[in-house]
Amino acid sequence: MKYLLTLFMAFSFQQQVFAVECSAASDATRVTVAGGSITEIMYMIDAEDSIIAVDLTSNFPERARSHPQIGYVRALSAEGILSLDPTIIIGENDMGPPAVLEQINRTGVEVAIVPEEHSVLGVKAKVKCIAEIVNKKIEAERLFEEKLDPAINKLEIASQKVLEKNTKAIFILGLQSGSPLIGGMDTSANGLIEMIGAKNVLSSFEGWKPVSTESILMAEPDVILISNRGLSAFGDVESLRQHPALALTPAAKNNNIIAMDGMAMLGFGPRTIFSALNIANDILDIND
Repeated sequence: MKYLLTLFMAFSFQQQVFAVECSAASDATRVTVAGGSITEIMYMIDAEDSIIAVDLTSNFPERARSHPQIGYVRALSAEGILSLDPTIIIGENDMGPPAVLEQINRTGVEVAIVPEEHSVLGVKAKVKCIAEIVNKKIEAERLFEEKLDPAINKLEIASQKVLEKNTKAIFILGLQSGSPLIGGMDTSANGLIEMIGAKNVLSSFEGWKPVSTESILMAEPDVILISNRGLSAFGDVESLRQHPALALTPAAKNNNIIAMDGMAMLGFGPRTIFSALNIANDILDIND
């Protein structure tokens, strides 16, 4: 019963925060950020001067790393954050734990959790939400007009062509117990694959799971997507191609392996739009 009550209280707090997540902050002069995509957006809408600290996933742009660190987005410490005297903490939807957020909120520091949807519309909504919170709507409109909307229009065209080619793809996060760790449904990887117009052929499960050699071979992926960090678990591209679970796939045989910065691909900030466009164009070049 105590466990259920704790869960209910945590859920209730999250719901309370979500009710005001995209409202203008009472004071956005001292912002603590928990989430790499949020930091990325803050810089892109010229709101970086209000940032006083970031989490460990906030590694873009590189100068963002000069801010004080508050730890990992899912394992924050109230004491460390409050010692910086923030006026608001803005975080991604996996920011936590809930008890820490509640403790911060009780001190009068605003807590804003930005919704996450792994799609183009989700990225657009995230940018608009953050711009509303920190009062940078004009800057956000400029970002859309000059950079995002043109890229999104190009992505729509390229992804439609990829879709027409019935391209089968998988996303590998790394290795777990010797097996490739692959993104299924309800993952950022699945969202990325859908954005580029490909089919996630290992989506019969949810989340990230190690997948057997037999299942991968039966899926016959045409393209393997992987983060640079994930690739390091294999060693290099050639080692990945020769891995027993991958060597006989069409993707490995034809060297159709695309490795990029993981946060750029899966963070679902503006860089994910550009990453998806680059990947879609790479796939089209492969098939031509």
